[in-house]
Amino acid sequence: MRVVSLVPSLTEAVAVSAPGVLVGATHWCSHPADLDVTRVGGTKNPDVDRILTLAPDLVLANEEENREPDLAALRAAGVEVLVTQVRDVPQAFRELARVLDACGAPARPHWLDEAEDTWSSLPVPARRTTAVVPIWRRPWMVLGSDTFAGDVLSRLGVDHLHATHEDRYPRLPLDDLRTPAPDIVVLPDEPYRFTAEDGPEAFPGLPCALVSGRHLTWYGPSLAEAPRVLGEVLRAACR
Repeated sequence: MRVVSLVPSLTEAVAVSAPGVLVGATHWCSHPADLDVTRVGGTKNPDVDRILTLAPDLVLANEEENREPDLAALRAAGVEVLVTQVRDVPQAFRELARVLDACGAPARPHWLDEAEDTWSSLPVPARRTTAVVPIWRRPWMVLGSDTFAGDVLSRLGVDHLHATHEDRYPRLPLDDLRTPAPDIVVLPDEPYRFTAEDGPEAFPGLPCALVSGRHLTWYGPSLAEAPRVLGEVLRAACR
């Protein structure tokens, strides 16, 4: 089995669960840190010709991370493409099981059971927190409706204020993000890399939580520790 992954979280999941099957991944596939495969471009601009030279049996993709024209070109060349859709935590577990089965994983990995157990046994939050969750600036974009990251936060007791917006990732003026006066502003380090010097200054007077995008948006082995890691950062910002 030869697999190319165009999704960083799936790259990590396959690498640790079916060693040896990955032959290609994007430049954004940063985990595992010692991953030694051919790099095939970005998630939005993969090098289709390079992928084809790897003669993959399967290419892994995601409905929102990858572009349909690139996937169509791979299919036209005779390559099987598995496209995942992940809008909430339970769906993430179903899709991970499907991907690992398609990649010939020898058994259901321990980390997947651990992650499911962790999420299914979360305590009911003592209080709920309102948030705005920017994912980009110039222009400002935030989490909207029907997103995996939004579901992750909701299960941790954080209700983001644009969850009912008609768009999944709406572009909004900065004043529209400040005006609702959320309890907290959640700033992930991807896709835009918000840092202590780049992001919080736009929200004077509001607590800001700088969180790991890998724990907020990736569906893979990081799911097992995401509730603890995110919870600690969110609680600290709300004090």
